[in-house]
Amino acid sequence: MKKRKGLRLLVCGALIGAGAILPGVSGGVLAVVFGIYRPFMEVLNDPRQALPRYWRGILPLSLGWVIGFLGFAKGISAALDLSATVTTWLFIGLIAGSLPALFREAGKEGRGACAWWSFFLCGAAVFAGLYYVDRVLAVTVTPNFWWYNFCGVLWGMGVVIPGMTSSSVMMALGLYQPMLEGLARLDLLVLSAALPGMLLTIVLLARTVSWLFRHFHSAAYHGILGIVAASTVIIIPAAYAGAGEAVLSALVFAAGFLLAERFGHM
Repeated sequence: MKKRKGLRLLVCGALIGAGAILPGVSGGVLAVVFGIYRPFMEVLNDPRQALPRYWRGILPLSLGWVIGFLGFAKGISAALDLSATVTTWLFIGLIAGSLPALFREAGKEGRGACAWWSFFLCGAAVFAGLYYVDRVLAVTVTPNFWWYNFCGVLWGMGVVIPGMTSSSVMMALGLYQPMLEGLARLDLLVLSAALPGMLLTIVLLARTVSWLFRHFHSAAYHGILGIVAASTVIIIPAAYAGAGEAVLSALVFAAGFLLAERFGHM
């Protein structure tokens, strides 16, 4: 049983790390839907109380995250080159398969009017923001140490704030491809700039986000539901290379859905 749980955490950590660098997918959202987000925030906010409860899971989860974030960078880059459409559908399946568990968690303290307003407002805001960045904004910058640090800040926000799809912002600024290639070859400039920015952002934002979940559980989680829905809808591919790619997309979506749904019952 312990080995099974450790394997689940390893795989979940790898998927969360990989999701952090996939365009349109939030690592924080995957952490929520896999049931890892709340323990992670407890460890950040009160390590003396939380570590005795969760220390056994930290190693496999952290190892999985490193594998997903750094090790999968090259694989995801290659997969996106082969078919960005199929790769995106895999992650859409993972998110969709985890929504039932997230919906149950959101309703633990009821579903009042405030909760549904939170769902619709957060969803609309995220959809509008991502649409603007992806379809309207046309700004490019020259990658350097400070811009890579900024990318780290975006990734940290994506971990702590579920639904924050940092990769989409990077793509709009022309930073995504250089960052991904730097991670794939373990470039010291990229790592030394991005990782500290990410860790500092996680630590600084953790308490504020935890306070919201502690005092406004239903509204906060329904807000996440809206964010998940919006950030998923915005990345649904609209064009396909042919019938073969469409069929393969459907198959990987189903595989991702079943995998995530099974995780929800483990």
